Amino acid sequence: MLMLSIVRGLAVLIPWLLDLAIWALARGLNVPEPVVHSTGLFVVAQVQTFETKVGKALCPMRLMRQLRSWFR
Repeated sequence: MLMLSIVRGLAVLIPWLLDLAIWALARGLNVPEPVVHSTGLFVVAQVQTFETKVGKALCPMRLMRQLRSWFR
């Protein structure tokens, strides 16, 4: 019962803290909040793309085949 209360509290607290962080960053940079949010999503997408490309370049093909066979 206590664990459920903690999880519910975190489920409410995390989005609120994220909104607070975006608001504080937007205020500090003196830009509108939607611009900060959109830029954050763009950066996440770019980093994910870069990590995928680097991961494919660094990972040997044998290991890739083995990983693919595990997930089939």
